[in-house]
Amino acid sequence: MTAITATVHRVAPKGRGAHRSITAAVRAAADGDEIRIAAGEYVEALVLDRAVCLLPEDGPDRAVRVLAADPGRPVVEVTAPGVRVGGIALVGQDPALPAVLVTGGGLELDGCEVSGGRVEAGGDTSLTLRGCRVFGAALAGVHANTTGPTALTDTVVEDVDGTGVVLGSATNAEATGLTVRHVTGSGVRVRGRARAVLRDCRITAPGRSGLLVEDDAAVTALECRVADTGAEGVRVLGSSPRPEAAREHGRPTVVDTADGGVVLADCQVLRTGSDGVAVSGSGDVLLLNCRLRDGAGAGVSAEDDSTAVLADCQVDRPHGSCLVARGTARLSAQDTALHGSRANGLLAGDRSQVRLASSDVTDCGFSAVHACDDARLSLTSCRIGSTPEHGVRATDRAELTVEGVRISDCGLSGLQIDAAAGARVRGLSVVRGRTGISAESTGTVVLEECDVTGAERAGITCGTGTSAVVRGCRISGTGTAGLVVGERATPSIEDCTVRDTAGSGLVLGPAAEPRVRSVTVARTGKNSLFVGEKARGTFEDCVFAGSGTDGPAFPAVHVSAGSAPVLRGCLVRDAEEDVAAEKGARPVFDDCVSRNVTNPALPTGAKEALPNTAGGDPAAGTCARETEAPSEDTLEDLLAELDGLAGLERVKHDVSSLVKLMRTVRRREEMGLAAPPLSRHLVFTGNPGTGKTTVARLYGRILAAVGLLERGHLVEADRSALVGEYVGHTGPKTARVFQQARGGVLFIDEAYSLTQYAGSNDFGQEAIATLLKLMEDHRDDVVVIVAGYPREMEVFVRSNPGLASRFNRTLLFEDYGSAELVSIVELQAAQHQYELTPAAGEALKAHFDALPRERGFGNGRAARQLFQAMTERQAYRVAELPEATESDLMTLTPGDLP
Repeated sequence: MTAITATVHRVAPKGRGAHRSITAAVRAAADGDEIRIAAGEYVEALVLDRAVCLLPEDGPDRAVRVLAADPGRPVVEVTAPGVRVGGIALVGQDPALPAVLVTGGGLELDGCEVSGGRVEAGGDTSLTLRGCRVFGAALAGVHANTTGPTALTDTVVEDVDGTGVVLGSATNAEATGLTVRHVTGSGVRVRGRARAVLRDCRITAPGRSGLLVEDDAAVTALECRVADTGAEGVRVLGSSPRPEAAREHGRPTVVDTADGGVVLADCQVLRTGSDGVAVSGSGDVLLLNCRLRDGAGAGVSAEDDSTAVLADCQVDRPHGSCLVARGTARLSAQDTALHGSRANGLLAGDRSQVRLASSDVTDCGFSAVHACDDARLSLTSCRIGSTPEHGVRATDRAELTVEGVRISDCGLSGLQIDAAAGARVRGLSVVRGRTGISAESTGTVVLEECDVTGAERAGITCGTGTSAVVRGCRISGTGTAGLVVGERATPSIEDCTVRDTAGSGLVLGPAAEPRVRSVTVARTGKNSLFVGEKARGTFEDCVFAGSGTDGPAFPAVHVSAGSAPVLRGCLVRDAEEDVAAEKGARPVFDDCVSRNVTNPALPTGAKEALPNTAGGDPAAGTCARETEAPSEDTLEDLLAELDGLAGLERVKHDVSSLVKLMRTVRRREEMGLAAPPLSRHLVFTGNPGTGKTTVARLYGRILAAVGLLERGHLVEADRSALVGEYVGHTGPKTARVFQQARGGVLFIDEAYSLTQYAGSNDFGQEAIATLLKLMEDHRDDVVVIVAGYPREMEVFVRSNPGLASRFNRTLLFEDYGSAELVSIVELQAAQHQYELTPAAGEALKAHFDALPRERGFGNGRAARQLFQAMTERQAYRVAELPEATESDLMTLTPGDLP
């Protein structure tokens, strides 16, 4: 069989046997023929409709220039497969039109230079560029909108008034050694259902994004570099799930991106004009061993319903935050370093879900980690520090989970939890900084096995009106105090140690009422336990050691006027003085012991009095095994305190009526007359923040003042405190809570949750049955108040005949009006030494008037949160003043409203 050899056709301006134009040579050629072109300049409108190869006669020195003959047509149009053009300069006449157009078949450009128009391929075609240079085009340099393959190797696209490279339709593209620079649009744009693999590519100085990925396109970029962009380094706008990544021999491999998404491995994104990597819509991006540095925006931002995953990455010195998640985005980072941000290291907002594991967050301008709105944030085995603000802050309604994290050297709190944020923290270590952990939130806060060392101020603070759970924590070497319980706070503190504090170890603010068990306080600069005015609380099996300093000796336990703490089974040791009680204090000591105390005052007998060591009442310390002393609160004081609450006029009237009824009952009993049937148990209904817990606490104290309750203390519980997780667990759990409330009020919030869950694995009904029996057995010992939304509570009470018979009186807590909310803010301001201008008061009222009063409206809680936000904004405002006066520091203006 004879082999078919290709015919060579020669093109030259003169000479025997040569075609005078390339077009003529093409017409004479057959498939597979080669056309050799002599050096020179040719004006042509080439249509390559057969598989020919165009090459310069004297080698690939680009001495052959082909210029478009018609401004409205390309220099070369390809309609056949297998066309190859090498070493030729192709010059179009209109930069906005294709200089090279592939409408059918396929084209290989090898070592060519294309200017004055783009290279474009569309339809069922293929396009290959090797060692080419494309420049001087408009709209795009290379545009492949094909269903076939596209390959760009060692090619330069530059000086384009538009996008450098556009890959669309369903093309399968591979780019190796591609350089895109100095284009006014994006560097590389991939859209539609295109699939692209970029290896060792360089995108420099695009006017917009370096890499733009849209729709259902998928891109894998390996060892690429994007720098000096006008906008984002990489922007992803998509709607498909994130591709899964695989690793082979420790290196990322090209993965199946059939469903869309972006993978960046071993890439650098430097000096971007906006975010380093921005993913939005439903886009997805995975970054492996990437470095993002010196961006004008965030390092990586994820918005809408997008997903961003980082592993083994570095984000350095962004002008914005290192990582940002908003909308319902999902963002996770592992083994990643976030450093040098001028804003937050990590910012989670809206309803995003963020996970950070085994990572470092350091040297940030704002709080290193900030979670707000309704975000969900998990931190595991991270190292956080070197920030002028908080190490980690959770605010609004954010939910925070922390496990095995170390925080150090923060200008404010190591961990700050405020507003209504929730937090579950285990194994946190906070070293140095102003404050260790500050739990100011009204949400659920659980701190377990945390260490706080070397804080300038308090180690752990439970803020005003909060009810955190602090378990197994260790505090040492702090400045002002070890563990502080704020005003009216009711935390549960168990199995903790406080040592080597410059101030007092455990401090209770006014009207605080903690539950403290198995806590050791030793070597404090002042008191081991300081109980503030009107504070209560129980302390069981605790150890309070004396001052560990050589300075003035402080009593191990100091009890302020009007307070009534109960200490059971406690040990006070190694002190000059064990207990000092101010006048009007009513401490109760049950089975407590002093050891190695120079001047003991702790009662040792059943009726032995506490000596008057601080001007106190000699009867203040009688042993609780006999009778507990009544509170010094008079009924008139308590009713005045009730009347002083903002709003709640109907509730005040109802409580006052109940008081009159109960006083009458008490008088009948004192005269030996039979008491009428009376149910003291109540249902409180209303939205959150309407004062239900506050009134419940007052109600218990009023009953104690009337003489119908022994102590009148309040024990708060919810479903989790009553319902167990397995058979036989619920009854004892409910009984323990009830026993704790004996002599006072058991307040069950969201009580309807006990009946909302149906099924064999729910034990809510068992909790109700246990509760009803205990209420019957101890009808005179405990008052039970159940609380929740009106409709749900009505269903709850009707769900069980026993509930309906015991809870036959309901108090409705109506939403606060705007004027009442303003008065709450004004009260908060007065308590914290701030003043509102008249204009600020008017702006506040207008603000509250505009708030929708829907189910779940925050009421008083919203007012307190707004006050806190105003103080923060005022602080930022005053910080800009060159010389702030005392008036500046105290005054809140309309501009401080968020």
